[in-house]
Amino acid sequence: MGVAIRRAGEGDREDVVRLLDVAFMDDPVSSWVFPEEGRRRRMHGGLMRAFFDIALSEGFVDVTEDGAAVAMWWSVPAGMPEAESQGAGAGAGAHEAHEAHEAGESGEDGPAMLRQIVDPGNERVELIGRLTDGIHPTDRAHEYLHLIAVHPDRQGEGLGTELVAGVLDRCDREGRHAYLEASNARSRDLYARLGFTFMGTTLDLPDGPRMWPMWREPRA
Repeated sequence: MGVAIRRAGEGDREDVVRLLDVAFMDDPVSSWVFPEEGRRRRMHGGLMRAFFDIALSEGFVDVTEDGAAVAMWWSVPAGMPEAESQGAGAGAGAHEAHEAHEAGESGEDGPAMLRQIVDPGNERVELIGRLTDGIHPTDRAHEYLHLIAVHPDRQGEGLGTELVAGVLDRCDREGRHAYLEASNARSRDLYARLGFTFMGTTLDLPDGPRMWPMWREPRA
């Protein structure tokens, strides 16, 4: 397809956060974390900003040259639970989000810390972290596709597939595994075509949407 892709840096933060904010504002999982629409619209950008900061610290962010699509990956070593995962939110700066991430890795209560940073009165910020921790494989090092977003005006052009395929090619060369949680049946089927396999048990958020944990073995 010939899509130009580059590695994002600090200077891309605001552009990437705006894209993520637009793409995920009405996503089923975001809507579950912040069920009240007005609150979600006030806080959602901060949630995306914290995720971006953690990705820069613990992995990498790939963006198309025209800024229409972005993928955020976290590089997870063997034996390291993702205790900081879902929930770094509004009001959490890069330093605070990174501290919460490190707290989770060191065995401290990362989800609870994130809730305090983000929205102390919102138990779902903490709960989604605990639930995703519970299904995240930790026995093998892998690349974790945390978020991928395509601008609504550019969907259907294959941009997301191009972003993911480049990283998966590297995983194949290096013998590295990959993991993600699909948040809808359509994306689940797309990832299956890229070599991801459903791990057998869904994560059903309480009174909320279903998520499909998916694992990918490196291809020879």
